[in-house]
Amino acid sequence: MNTTTTLRDISGNLVLAGAGKMGAAILDGWAARGLDLNRVAIFEPQPSLQISRYLPQGLRLNPGREGLQATAILLAVKPQAAPEVLPGLAPLITPSTVVISIMAGRTLKVMQDALPQGTAIVRTMPNTPAAIGRGITVAVPNAQVTPAQRDLTGRLLAAIGVVEWIDDEALMDAVTAVSGSGPAYVFLLAEYLARAGAAAGLPPPLAEKLARVTVAGSGELLHLSPDDAATLRRNVTSPGGTTAAALDVLMAENGLEPLLTAAVAAAARRSRELGS
Repeated sequence: MNTTTTLRDISGNLVLAGAGKMGAAILDGWAARGLDLNRVAIFEPQPSLQISRYLPQGLRLNPGREGLQATAILLAVKPQAAPEVLPGLAPLITPSTVVISIMAGRTLKVMQDALPQGTAIVRTMPNTPAAIGRGITVAVPNAQVTPAQRDLTGRLLAAIGVVEWIDDEALMDAVTAVSGSGPAYVFLLAEYLARAGAAAGLPPPLAEKLARVTVAGSGELLHLSPDDAATLRRNVTSPGGTTAAALDVLMAENGLEPLLTAAVAAAARRSRELGS
């Protein structure tokens, strides 16, 4: 977990509404960066052991809401739970509270209509590598978010990886299709590469290990290298060699690019449908 940016100076109450896998990953990130867990209140009807292990450090689990005023509320519930959860947050919201949502498909308007008028809201889309502090989150604020609230939001989200800001909420559907759903595409690549290795004669356990470590290692190289993906691809491709033969298939007119473009378009279209 990257701990280069400390959260030790954060003041006020932080509320985490929902503590499933992503909520728990966020809490892990906060704890790793030194956040005083006495400042954190979690509302979660079925807390995991991952959450409960922080109770001795002062974490408040399902406390009374009376008198609990939040500096920031991070919404990590399932999107379908929003109509039930959002109204219950009203007593925690003050004019200085920022509500940060990681709910897929729930627009700023949906949240503005359900929360007190004038609430500062940031809609975000993280992805599952957040569980190891290597995620990427894209955030879009509403007009009520102040520079200080934007800074606080960025610091809280940086605990799980890279943070990027956009001003046009309409881009969130494409964001969801690329980075939100993207890890599944990479896992599918590893799955299919292992099957192809087995089909080429490798023992299935070896094929799976080769595929898994190759995809993971290549991702880490892409992460650490200053070169872009196209340059790294060219670096490993010798003219007339084995890699070139494989790429002739993958880069054909009906190869990987049009297929992946169609897949991202389908995911973006579904994201728009879920948000309507």
